[in-house]
Amino acid sequence: MSRVTTMRVGGLTVHALEAGHQRLDGGAMFGVVPKPLWERRIAPDFRNRILLAMRPLLIEHGDGLVLVDSGMGNKETDKFKEIYGVENAGASGRTMLEDALAELGHAPADITIVLSTHLHFDHAGGNTYIPADDAEGRAIPAFPNARHIAHQREYEYATHGNERTQASYLAHNWEPLQASGQLELINGPAGTIVPGVRVMVTPGHTPWHLVVLIEDQGEALLYPADTVPTAHHLPLPWIMGYDVEPIRTLNSKRALYQRGIAEGWRVVFEHDAETVGGRLEEGERGVALGEPVAAPHPEG
Repeated sequence: MSRVTTMRVGGLTVHALEAGHQRLDGGAMFGVVPKPLWERRIAPDFRNRILLAMRPLLIEHGDGLVLVDSGMGNKETDKFKEIYGVENAGASGRTMLEDALAELGHAPADITIVLSTHLHFDHAGGNTYIPADDAEGRAIPAFPNARHIAHQREYEYATHGNERTQASYLAHNWEPLQASGQLELINGPAGTIVPGVRVMVTPGHTPWHLVVLIEDQGEALLYPADTVPTAHHLPLPWIMGYDVEPIRTLNSKRALYQRGIAEGWRVVFEHDAETVGGRLEEGERGVALGEPVAAPHPEG
């Protein structure tokens, strides 16, 4: 079964890539929302963890292939993977992300730009990898010909962590990129990566978290990353306990919805294991998802 969901945004082709799964605590994923409410939508396992996708985005662009986020990568220990319920081993020997790229006829060396919405390990972990034949376990860039773009202030936040945040930021996800000269840091509240692909700072999950807006020929697709990680997080107050500034997440979501509903944006969820995305609409109880697209469920 396919690991790819393909869509068109004007003249651009965009692929949602299934890069594996992880399991995180349901209470942490839904913050102050009581368990009797969230478990109606998504059932936890015996350890209170819920199944979450890792779903990077690949944009076919005239300026090259743009990969947004990269999943978990292959560098973490068995203990780490057991704690976080990681299932992302690929048939290629690396991860399911590389399998999805291969399904489209692409290799990691074909990627021109890797854009990190933020530097948490389940979003930037695939930026580097450990080759199977490296006995010393040294991480190297996974996309050898790509510029790796992240926000300057997010990088500063990642590299100056505290007791609450430091477990989410692992230096081996970016230090090899610094050594190779591939890490490029941008600044400001918004900016264009390539024509038609724009980033905007949406503070809350992290203070300098980015969302990606793809616009072409009057159509638009939003990739909200951890501002709205799943369809279950569409309601304004349904905000992750992981967010360092939840009230700012609330305001970021509100601003995105106001524009997105008015302009008919579609959305792709990075972490929803069942739903790739759909169209933002005004519902009876706030924002709703129209034209939902079910996630593929690859075997293996």
